Amino acid sequence: MDTEASSLTSPALLRSRALATEAVHAGRDDLASLGLHAAPIDLSTTYPSYDSRGEAERIDAFAATGAKPDGPPVYARLDNPTNARFETALARLEGTESAVAFASGMAALTAVLLARASMGLRHVVAVRPLYGCSDHLLGAGLLGTEVTWTDPAGIADAIRPDTGLVMVETPANPTLAEIDIRAVAHSCGSVPLLVDNTFATPVLQRPVEHGARVVLHSATKYLGGHGDVMGGVVACDEEFAAKLRQVRFATGGVLHPLAGYLLLRGLSTLSVRVRAASASAAELTRRLSADPRIARVHYPKLGGAMVSFEVYGDPHRVIAGVGLITPAVSLGSVDTLIQHPASISHRIVDEGDRQAAGVGDRLLRMSVGLEDVEDLWADLCQALSDGPAVSARTARAGRPADLVSHPAGL
Repeated sequence: MDTEASSLTSPALLRSRALATEAVHAGRDDLASLGLHAAPIDLSTTYPSYDSRGEAERIDAFAATGAKPDGPPVYARLDNPTNARFETALARLEGTESAVAFASGMAALTAVLLARASMGLRHVVAVRPLYGCSDHLLGAGLLGTEVTWTDPAGIADAIRPDTGLVMVETPANPTLAEIDIRAVAHSCGSVPLLVDNTFATPVLQRPVEHGARVVLHSATKYLGGHGDVMGGVVACDEEFAAKLRQVRFATGGVLHPLAGYLLLRGLSTLSVRVRAASASAAELTRRLSADPRIARVHYPKLGGAMVSFEVYGDPHRVIAGVGLITPAVSLGSVDTLIQHPASISHRIVDEGDRQAAGVGDRLLRMSVGLEDVEDLWADLCQALSDGPAVSARTARAGRPADLVSHPAGL
């Protein structure tokens, strides 16, 4: 039998926990009392009940409030015990009251937009760059939303009476530009600020501590961490979480419980993975910045495992030339991935808008994994040279590249 994990740890104990400890134990606090070590997986799509009047009352209560029903689950589209564990854990890591999980990051963003639109707040203020599909979802009007694109300094002036959301991504995909979350949150006034925290994860940054009210993750990336699970999650206060649950129930963008199990498992190693990969990314940034084949390197002051760089030569030859590094879209896995944003992740964005946001045709985005940094560097050197591997000393000779470490607000 599974039970809710959200109420089984005392507030005093929770306050004393470090993030790395929370990542291991949140959502699992009741396991020992259940005689279990690993979290159970509940794959049921429906749940028996002999009290149909009681079921009707619980469904009516959910329809009215969006709160999780008391007692056993009713139907998998409404709630699932395994996914609830992941939601509890992620909310703890982000420092929010609640979290609501979805089938993908885009499903999560869709639910946020629909929830605000249901309140008559269809206008969104957003700062580029964003992940390409997020940009497209906002700009194409697929959900009846209207977007005003601006820089951080223009947010306050862009807000209208029907503005339901301000959205930023920091560090941004794929340029790694950083935004001062606290300053932007102040500019938002009463309008909720949504921060896409996929790149940073709560290991490096907790946006709610700086004034954000909604935190979005493509859980497919670092939260899962192994390239074998897809999901999305929104961390927020309970009031907004209730509205998101109602949208999820109505639209069906639910997370499969096996995915919820894998995401909960991924959280347990999140801190170790992010810090180890970040150390390698910082070293590769140093070497790329001194390499004459590189025109510019982008790496955030916050740190992290993402590095973007612009080459003097043909970026497509670099993609074709890697051997150890995997040329693939996505990020946040244990292995290193590299891709050409203008061709893949941001292809859907209008070319002019893409270029204006700094996503140029020679930009490559690399998600650094857990391999040895010397092996990664040897592979990059070979791909950049389009020939046999060269020594690090040879690669570092010549004019250094520009290192762009994005200050807050740019």
